[in-house]
This record gives sequence, structure tokens and C-alpha cells, in this order.
Amino acid sequence: MPGTSKKWTYDDLLLLPEDGLRHELIDGNHYVNGSPITRNQLVLYRLVIAISKYLEEHKLVHLYLAPLRIAQEDVGEPDTWREIMTVNNDQAVPKLLIEVIPLPDEKHYDFPKSARTYWIVDPVENVVKVFQLDAAGSYESAELSARDTLSSSLFPTIEIRLDLIFD
Repeated sequence: MPGTSKKWTYDDLLLLPEDGLRHELIDGNHYVNGSPITRNQLVLYRLVIAISKYLEEHKLVHLYLAPLRIAQEDVGEPDTWREIMTVNNDQAVPKLLIEVIPLPDEKHYDFPKSARTYWIVDPVENVVKVFQLDAAGSYESAELSARDTLSSSLFPTIEIRLDLIFD
């Protein structure tokens, strides 16, 4: 429904025909993205492997890859997340969201202020923007390049060499 001011909901999204595209709702606004390019998929694969190995070694929760409904007007397809799961995955609030952004002309994301940690991975610029919720409820941010090592307070001893992710 381009050009309308209608706020979309999860129920509206369910009525869309299957078209192979990524449909997301952010604050009730409908966004459509094409399938990720090969580079995005490769970078995401490497990142998921690095995190999965860490989670397995430390017997922590798993990664989930699927659409995520945070609220009735916020339904996204983040590339992956580590999450506090509810029984039916209904309106779950993730600890970590990871988004490998689409092509540069499709950068429309304003990160959801519900995740404790949010990583925006840009495989074109080879950077990761890290947003971490602090004790005061504000987000601290940092931008890491391929020369840096990614770490997180969610994973106390994880160190992901970004040169290996972006190689």
C-alpha cells in the first residue's frame, strides 16, 4: 500500500501473498527488501559460525533465524538474534539483533530500541555498528572496521576478528 499513511500491523503482514521478498514493519511502516546479495549472505554465514561455535563451547542459548515480532507494528526479519524466547515466540524481546544491511540504497533502518544489543553489519563498507544498552537505559555506540575485533558483554569472552568475517 505505498503512498498511504496507514499504519500496518502484524495481521496486515499475514495477508500479503508469498512473493519471495522480505517484508518488515518498523513503527507500523511497511518496508520491502529484495533477497540479500551473495556478499551479505557470506558475511552473515561467517558471523553466525563464529557466534555458534562460541555458544556451543559455552553451552549457552542458540541463535534463531526467522522473522521476529516485537510488537503488533514492529515485525522484522533481522538476519539473526540471540534471544530470550517465549513459548510461542510471540512478541519476544531479543538480547541481540544482528542486521546485515541490504544494498546501500535500501538503508532505511533505525535500530529497534527493544534489543539490549544491536549490530548493524555493512558488508559494502566492511564495518559493524554496535549499539549496547547501558545501565542507565541509554545506548552506547561504536563503529568497528575490518581491522577490529568484535566483542560483547552478552558473550563474556567472545572475540570475533572482523577481518575474517569480511575477508
